[in-house]
Amino acid sequence: MEVLFVALIGLFFTAAVYLMLSKFTIRILLGIVLLGNGVNLLLFTAGRITREVPPIIPADTSTLAAGAANPLPQALILTAIVISFSFFAFLLVLTWRAFEELGTDSTDEMRLAEPLDEPLPPMGY
Repeated sequence: MEVLFVALIGLFFTAAVYLMLSKFTIRILLGIVLLGNGVNLLLFTAGRITREVPPIIPADTSTLAAGAANPLPQALILTAIVISFSFFAFLLVLTWRAFEELGTDSTDEMRLAEPLDEPLPPMGY
């Protein structure tokens, strides 16, 4: 099962890098989402995936099973999901605002475009 997850992690990272190297902001956002999911799956896989040993700690800790899954990576993943979703929501709003102002989602055209309504303010300090 872990070999399947490792292959899926590699696929996520490969697709994420490919999408983030694009010049369109929507593809960049999808690449960031895939990268976040790949990292979460990597943490989950590193925390050991076992079903043989239940996560119950016996009264005598000297006989603690060595094959039990580690709950810390699972708690870190829950936190990372919330953070990555809020980061994605912020970037999506930022991308939408840039699209409304500039009329394009291509980063090459964004460098050349100016806002449609009003000129840039003067750069006085």
